[in-house]
Amino acid sequence: MAEFSQEINSTFPNERVKALLNVKFTANYLDTVGSKILKPFNISEQQYNILRILRGAKGSISVTTVKERMVQKSPNSTRLMDKLCDKGLIGRVRCENDRRVVYIEITKKGLTLLDEIKIDDFYDYSHSLSESEAKLLNELLDKIREK
Repeated sequence: MAEFSQEINSTFPNERVKALLNVKFTANYLDTVGSKILKPFNISEQQYNILRILRGAKGSISVTTVKERMVQKSPNSTRLMDKLCDKGLIGRVRCENDRRVVYIEITKKGLTLLDEIKIDDFYDYSHSLSESEAKLLNELLDKIREK
């Protein structure tokens, strides 16, 4: 892959602008890679993220908690969960004390699907970074979000 400015055949007013656009370009690139990996399983990256959150929770958690933990925030998260429920990958349980609160949990079918997905193929894209470079990148990305 070429250097960012060559790849999109563009110049930038300064390195800060170039860096921000490079982050967006790279995020889009990684979204495309993730979508290709998940396409055979008929789920989106956001749906995969929901399943991963539920697997990690090791039990029922509220829809609100799932939304808070999502890497890619989505205004359609309820619809995404509806689709996962329709596929039998998650289940819903109403709170006994407050009927407005809905808990969700991953099903055995959902856990089986996660086991089938070879997500390491996605993580392979980070192997060109050393641990110290990855740490620095994380620190820089966190710094961008401090504003």
